[in-house]
Amino acid sequence: MTSIAIGLLIPFVGTTLGAACVFFMSRQISDRLNRFLTGFAAGVMVAAAVWSLLIPSMTMAENLKRMSFIPALTGFLLGMAFLLLLDIITPHLHALEKKPEGPKTKLSRTAMLVFAVTLHNIPEGMAVGVVLAGMISQNALVTTGAAFALSVGIAIQNFPEGAIISMPLRSEGNTKTKSFLFGLLSGAVEPVAGFITIILTGFIVSFMPYVLSFAAGAMMYVVVEELLPEATSEGKSNIGTIGFSLGFALMMVLDVVLG
Repeated sequence: MTSIAIGLLIPFVGTTLGAACVFFMSRQISDRLNRFLTGFAAGVMVAAAVWSLLIPSMTMAENLKRMSFIPALTGFLLGMAFLLLLDIITPHLHALEKKPEGPKTKLSRTAMLVFAVTLHNIPEGMAVGVVLAGMISQNALVTTGAAFALSVGIAIQNFPEGAIISMPLRSEGNTKTKSFLFGLLSGAVEPVAGFITIILTGFIVSFMPYVLSFAAGAMMYVVVEELLPEATSEGKSNIGTIGFSLGFALMMVLDVVLG
């Protein structure tokens, strides 16, 4: 039980430490650094979706032989559709954008900035939760090392993510403490989503291949819809591409070495 709690909380710690940067940084994150960090987060998420989620999903369905792709494909598309639905019904504002997305609302810019990050933390929490569920069920394809590799990888990319949300909140006129707390709360959804995923997967263990790929699809939606456009907007793609490559390589290494 302790290892499950630690696995769920590691990514949250990453977000919290990143949000705490608001106490030590006197100005907004530069556009160049923001693009690098956003690209880095995208790279980590793509590598995690492939190595930690999609490949295990297809391997678990090997008994279907040539149709072993069906659980992965089904879950992946459902995960994409789920995040698309959340994106449509939830008012939110991305850090580099001036126009909010989703339904019209009277919510403040601060609230919508927090909602934007919270939305893309949900699939990360689900990904960690389903891998930990695989570890609990003693599935040979999901080792303790693989579960913690994903948690650590998500935590590493959550560190800059925490800073990326807290610093813009500070520039919106919020106090350092308030900006930190909002950044922290945006990451609190991850252990909650992870815990709920563990419970649901525990009831229907045979659905694990679908849940793994569902989390992968949700993560890929965030990458394509939010992270990559932010990292490469206005033709400034080199620094975002470098960040993506480093994030992808780091997550790939973590999954192989610890898994």
